[in-house]
Amino acid sequence: MAYTCNLGTGQQVYLENQGVQTVVTLVSSSAGQQQQASNGFSTGSWTAPPSLYRTPNGFVIQIDSERGQYFVQLQSGGAMSMMSSQPSLNNAQTLQVQQASSASFSGSSSQPMEPMKPMESMQPMEPMKPMEPMKPMKMGNMEMQTNPMQMKMGNMEMKMGDSSSDRSQQSGRHFCSQCGAAVKPDDRFCANCGHHLN
Repeated sequence: MAYTCNLGTGQQVYLENQGVQTVVTLVSSSAGQQQQASNGFSTGSWTAPPSLYRTPNGFVIQIDSERGQYFVQLQSGGAMSMMSSQPSLNNAQTLQVQQASSASFSGSSSQPMEPMKPMESMQPMEPMKPMEPMKPMKMGNMEMQTNPMQMKMGNMEMKMGDSSSDRSQQSGRHFCSQCGAAVKPDDRFCANCGHHLN
């Protein structure tokens, strides 16, 4: 059998007899938070419902069992301890203890834990797609390409990374390395600036 009592100031106590154990669970609730402390005491099977008293030093739970009478003290902050002797309850306030189903206990040790759900298998990442080649860029009479690296400006042309077979397929036009003017393959000097051609 299980019992519950509201202690005020956001605190509630749950009492349950599990075999020879008395399980005391103290639940404290504040804005957006809930804390609980649970403790078990060897008292034997109950012969009567538990009683709860408010004293100047905290709360006292009285347990009547087949082994005799036991007293558990609840202090602020959730501390619980079995009292070695019967306390004086003459000026104590008796609190109302209500019967509860043990399934309503949050955190009662008699409540079975829900089994963990298996994790969903993760989907493998798609392989990265290769980058598309850059399209030729044009600005006025200037044109650039990246594969192979090539730049044209007017009648001037510059290539990098050509293979020798690409060179043999060129139009046969040559330029002066000094001024950039077009020269013939058999010219020894630039007709524009007079630079000696190799």
